[in-house]
Amino acid sequence: MFVFNADRVPTNCEPGVTRKVLCYSEELMMCEITFEKGAQGNFHSHPHRQITYIAEGSFSFTIGGETKVVKKGDSVFMPGDVDHGVTCLEAGKLVDVFCPMRADFLK
Repeated sequence: MFVFNADRVPTNCEPGVTRKVLCYSEELMMCEITFEKGAQGNFHSHPHRQITYIAEGSFSFTIGGETKVVKKGDSVFMPGDVDHGVTCLEAGKLVDVFCPMRADFLK
């Protein structure tokens, strides 16, 4: 029921990008992603629906061919099976929520 950020160990994703898996159930998962300036979340797609909240920094997101710059307080939605990627413009953190949960993140 409670997950403490300080107890979570970050996993390296791409260069300059780490992920902490926070709370999750079979239906839902929340992760904290930390980016160094200039780091990228490479283009990919997955069947999960994803909502991302920009907790810190600014990012250039491309979702389904459309690119927008988002900053602290903004959010984005990625439908399942739609290509998306991100470039960090100003060091920051994202909070990703997936439905259903990403079992591949638990390996």
